[in-house]
Amino acid sequence: MSTASITRRSALQFLAAGAAGSLALPGLAAGWPEKPIKIIVTFPPGGSSDILARVMSEQLAKLLGQPVVVDNRPGAGGTIGGMAVASAAPDGYTLMLSNTTPIALGPFTLEKQPYDPVEAFTHIAYLGSAPLVIMASKPSGIRTFAEMDALGHKGQLDFGSGGPGSVGHIHGELMKKVTGMNLVHVPYRGGAPMTTDLIANTIPIGIDVITAYVPFFKSGQLTPVAVTSRGRSPLMPEVPTVVELNQPKLLLENFFGLSGPAKMPADVVAKLNAACNQVLAMTPVQQKLVDMGIVAQGESTAQFNSFVKAQVGLLGPTVKGAGIKL
Repeated sequence: MSTASITRRSALQFLAAGAAGSLALPGLAAGWPEKPIKIIVTFPPGGSSDILARVMSEQLAKLLGQPVVVDNRPGAGGTIGGMAVASAAPDGYTLMLSNTTPIALGPFTLEKQPYDPVEAFTHIAYLGSAPLVIMASKPSGIRTFAEMDALGHKGQLDFGSGGPGSVGHIHGELMKKVTGMNLVHVPYRGGAPMTTDLIANTIPIGIDVITAYVPFFKSGQLTPVAVTSRGRSPLMPEVPTVVELNQPKLLLENFFGLSGPAKMPADVVAKLNAACNQVLAMTPVQQKLVDMGIVAQGESTAQFNSFVKAQVGLLGPTVKGAGIKL
């Protein structure tokens, strides 16, 4: 099978297969992999990126016939790990669990941009996304996006995030720019202290990845206003999307993907893309991702590259325009 014959249809065939065992692609990436593969995660252990990387690495190791190890390198808005991958040899042995932070946010928060998030990488496979949720404290009385928008046009409306330069912070700045609401950012050191203040109505609005907040929605302590994805979250299917609320410019998926250094061999990229799609088709993997609030979706490498370019084009100027610096 030639490199040119690895088409979208081929990827879908692998996605549908879902079979265990070694991934046989005759004639492709001859001899690769011959040694362990490393996936760099730009966050500490225990978070959604780390968990997803470990789920993927376990199955990829079975399909590719070599160990796949996870290496956590957090810091500097995800750019420490990003730089390690961008400067690695493009041989397919050093990869990154890419996501919104090291690709579309972190590079633009530093005084000197450390890399071009589009050109410095080979963006191999889109894995899925976990939406953000815009949420309100109960005492604020905000139940809908329209009610929040009305208050934000009457006067100052504080919103919390997990920290400066976080995806929640950036989305708040984007919402301010798009809607004209008078939003003022209140940064926290993580989601936990923000949640405490949100429940106490110290701040009326919070924005963060949805996963950790579902128990507070179900207990009635917080009110989910909208999710920032194309489709509704399986964790809270009753919550409308920003697209449904006629706010498509507020679409911001906290995406997850697999990327490597620029100029990786096309046959290695094709093999990795097909393997990732096969892993995503596995029922236990799908259930794990649902439990994490991640909507899994296999795509071609070309589709993932287009998505990355669009995200960088949208979020990079927003970060710079807001003057967000780390």
